[in-house]
Amino acid sequence: MLGSGPAKKVSIYVREDQTRHGQSTYAAILDFLFFRGIAGATVIHGMAGFGADHHLHTDRLVDVTQSLPVKIEFIETPETVEALMPKLYEMAGAGMIEVQETTVVKPARVAKPLRAAPARRVAGQAKLMRIFVSEADRWGDKPLYEALVEALRANDIAGVTVLAGIMGYGASREVYQEKMLELSHNRPMVLTVIDAEEKLLGFLPLLDKMVKDCLVVMSDADVVKYTHDYVETERRQEARP
Repeated sequence: MLGSGPAKKVSIYVREDQTRHGQSTYAAILDFLFFRGIAGATVIHGMAGFGADHHLHTDRLVDVTQSLPVKIEFIETPETVEALMPKLYEMAGAGMIEVQETTVVKPARVAKPLRAAPARRVAGQAKLMRIFVSEADRWGDKPLYEALVEALRANDIAGVTVLAGIMGYGASREVYQEKMLELSHNRPMVLTVIDAEEKLLGFLPLLDKMVKDCLVVMSDADVVKYTHDYVETERRQEARP
C-alpha cells in the first residue's frame, strides 16, 4: 500500500520497437504493473536518444524510426519494488532499469498490490478454471475476454485459451446460434485456465472486480506435460542480430 513516507522510484528504459510475446515491451510492462495493483505508472516517449549500441535515434521526419527510447516510471514501497524487480528485470530484456530513493509527501491514491506469484509452470495436480463471458462484454476500452487474458498473463498464470462458441444459452435463457448470413458480436466466449489451485484462488479477487455477470467453474486436472521454456526462448530471440 503506497502512502506517505519513504518509497522508491523505478525507471525502466526500453526501445519503442522492443517486443515481448507479440506486443510492445513497454505496453507489456505497463499491463504487468497495472494488474499487480501498482498505485500508478507513466510511459514517456522519447524524442531522441542513444543507448548501449551508441546509435542515435530521433523523431525527425527525415529520420523516421520506431526505435526511439521509451521510459516507464512508477513509485511504490520498497517492499513492493523488491518483489516486482525479478520479473521487471526479465521483461526489460536489453533495456535499463534505474531505482532511486524518494519520499512520498502526498499519495495520489491508495492501492492494494496483488499478491505476486512468479512461477508459471506446473506439474502433476492442478486446477482447471473456466470463465464464461459474452463477446460483447467490455472492460474499459477493450473486450472483457481480452482484458482477462492480459490480467492472467500479468499475474503469471501458466496458460489460458479463449474459445468462441457457435451456439448456446446462459442465465438469460436466450439461445445464441451463429449463422452464415448473420453477423454478430455477441458470441459466448469461454476462457480455459490451468494452474496450481493457490494461484487461481489468488486471482479470484481481481476477477471479481473485472466481471459482473459471468459463470466461473473449477475442477481438478492432471498436468501430463508442460515444458515450454518461455524465458530461454526470449533470451535466444534477444540474442539475434
